[in-house]
Amino acid sequence: MDAEHTSAPSRTRSAVPGPNPSYGVTHVNVRLTKRYTVVDNSLLQHRELSLLAIGLAGHIQSLPTGARVDIKSLTSRFPEGEVRIAAALRELETHGYLSRTRERLPNGRMVSRTVSYNQPMGSADVREVTQPQPPRPERAQLPRPPKPPLPEPTSSASAPRRIATALLSRLHHDDSRLLLAEREVRRLAPAVDAWLERGASADAVRRTLTACLPTGPLHHPAGLMAHRLTEYLPPPPAPAPPRPLPFQDRDGCDRPFRAAEPGRCRDCRLHQPLPQAS
Repeated sequence: MDAEHTSAPSRTRSAVPGPNPSYGVTHVNVRLTKRYTVVDNSLLQHRELSLLAIGLAGHIQSLPTGARVDIKSLTSRFPEGEVRIAAALRELETHGYLSRTRERLPNGRMVSRTVSYNQPMGSADVREVTQPQPPRPERAQLPRPPKPPLPEPTSSASAPRRIATALLSRLHHDDSRLLLAEREVRRLAPAVDAWLERGASADAVRRTLTACLPTGPLHHPAGLMAHRLTEYLPPPPAPAPPRPLPFQDRDGCDRPFRAAEPGRCRDCRLHQPLPQAS
């Protein structure tokens, strides 16, 4: 019988240095100096969030500002489908780790803006981060200039007003978003009259009002029409040149001349004085 080796370990030693717990996980942590993200344990150990939502929140927090985190972009990155990704994003919104809003750009285009929070919105840490910065030196607040008034025609003929009313009432035939209320048609009709008075055709006015409209819904179509009628108003027509004086002539003179009334030409006035009255 072989001798017992008393020096042999009673159990397999762990490759992990230090004391090992009798059960559960053991951590082997390497100090990170680059390419790491600090994530709060309140998120990683959240009791009400799904594991997919927790992982998705950590992924979003690791991305640089400006990275795309819409559903299609996330679906192309992970094996989960759009339905599960959308549900996880809603979870993060519900618990304050994410907010998504729709904003309109100056050119009228609608975009989605996403904000990621490493602490739920409304918590003390978030309030501390979002406290206003020290006030900057005060600058004089210039009053906003008033909007320019709508153009007005110089005459009040009824025929152009009927043309203007019909033109404005039919704009929705070109674009269904340009359906104007009756009171807005009455308000804008004088401005259209001013265009017609300055020589613009009704078709030219219609093209100006309907061309290159912004995409998406128009919440204030009458305001857009008022802006275009004011900003793009054509200049008044140049005055017509004066008509020349009519030609005049008289018996005994074969030289016609221009004058407002009949009389004598210049040569006749110089060489043939008028007879003196007796």
